[in-house]
Amino acid sequence: MSLDSITQDIDDAVSDFFEPVAEKVGEVVFYAVPVGDTELPLIVAWLVVAGLIFTTWFGLIQVRKFFLATKVVRGKYDEEGSPGEVNHFQALTAAVSGTVGLGNIAGVAVAVSIGGAGATFWMILCGLLGMATKFVEVTLGVRYREEHEDGTVSGGPMHYLPKGLAERFGKGGARLGKVLAVLASIMILFFGLFGGNLLQANQSYAQIASTVGGEDGFMASSAGAILFGVVVALLVGLVLLGGIRSIASVTSRLVPAMAGMYIVACLVVILTNVTAVPDAIETIFKGAFEADGVTGGVIGALIVGFQRAAFSNEAGLGSAPIAHSAVKTKHPASEGLVALLEPFIDTVVICTMTALTIIIANPDSWAEAREGESIGGVTITSDAFGTVLPWFPDLLTVAVLLFAFSTILTWGYYGLKAWSYLFGKSRTSENVFKVTWSVFVVLGSLLSLDSLISLADSALFMLSVFNIIGLYLLAPVVKRELDSFLDFVRGRAARATVGGADPEDERETAKVV
Repeated sequence: MSLDSITQDIDDAVSDFFEPVAEKVGEVVFYAVPVGDTELPLIVAWLVVAGLIFTTWFGLIQVRKFFLATKVVRGKYDEEGSPGEVNHFQALTAAVSGTVGLGNIAGVAVAVSIGGAGATFWMILCGLLGMATKFVEVTLGVRYREEHEDGTVSGGPMHYLPKGLAERFGKGGARLGKVLAVLASIMILFFGLFGGNLLQANQSYAQIASTVGGEDGFMASSAGAILFGVVVALLVGLVLLGGIRSIASVTSRLVPAMAGMYIVACLVVILTNVTAVPDAIETIFKGAFEADGVTGGVIGALIVGFQRAAFSNEAGLGSAPIAHSAVKTKHPASEGLVALLEPFIDTVVICTMTALTIIIANPDSWAEAREGESIGGVTITSDAFGTVLPWFPDLLTVAVLLFAFSTILTWGYYGLKAWSYLFGKSRTSENVFKVTWSVFVVLGSLLSLDSLISLADSALFMLSVFNIIGLYLLAPVVKRELDSFLDFVRGRAARATVGGADPEDERETAKVV
């Protein structure tokens, strides 16, 4: 029996066992209610409503404090001796590396194909609302993080849910927080292993196998898959051994390079077809409110746009606070402000540029897909770039590999923190996790395990239920932390003015606080 047939038999056996479980769990987690001619998954509504509530509660903070957030991420308000492991920029890139990825390339194409060009408008709106949610959860992540004797830091929902609820509501809050924290840790760990690791390795291997050597080449065989998996696993293991400092060092270089390359390619396509830009923008706005011929009409475009944006930027899921909690700061709200830039980069900028590229350069493909013909999401995006840059589909393979690698690294860190919370923080325990994580990279290149990945997706969005309950209950804490940080900024501006700092710079600071 060949290695390929053994691998396929294992894949089939695992899928057959988990498929019924995944189907049942998916029916519960993604339960949908009829809205007009389509259906609305309640979990998507849960995330969008949270963004709307926090946007209102904090008075459009994503607009009012956007400029201040850019100054914080550049290090203007850094203080010597602040606890933490990485600077604001490194924390942001580490978190962004977990969200910017295949969803920005293929997910947007799916949204436009199903919901029409109008889905882009609702995707942008959902991204803007998600900025407020991200601010809240990351502020809490830093506020209730745990600082260890070795100088490392742990944060995330498994820490701010029990600590914060106990602080606000006493013993009852402590019990509720403990339950929510354990459930959140399990969900993070499960999705991390299967969605943040196995899926990424599987998709990146599939991309390189189809690009190098074709269907009958060495890379398309199980031996090629093992070689690919082992190489990636070794690279991931080496970076994970260095902890968040090592991960942040890699992602702080990798993420800007990836995003920059992708944005430049989008701009090349858009500028080459610059005369079509006004019509594309008009198509997006008309499609958002007059979505004739699109599945589900206007409501369909809205739901698809919200759904893809929520899946892409992870606002409200509690994952990003784990990375952001390692930041060097004495003011939790400072990193909350930095974090609100994350959905802006991921959804408002990168997803929107992808959508524009597709709408302008490849209108036939997404129109045909919308009418029911089978065209893959990556294919639509790749074809759009190929109309102007014939060689870019090959470069897109490199981008997919880098996106997948950075996602595996970031979710490896998230999974490690969840593992440590559940099983204790010791060198032996953490090494067990790191070995397991690396093994899953190899498995991801060999097996598809579609049902397990579907189950992992359900786990990720179950996490949003546990997390957002805590966010609502702890929002007053976030308000106090924001006021405290703004007082610090005002005081620093006043001292700088007295000391002869640039008055123009301080007037700009005064405007945003």
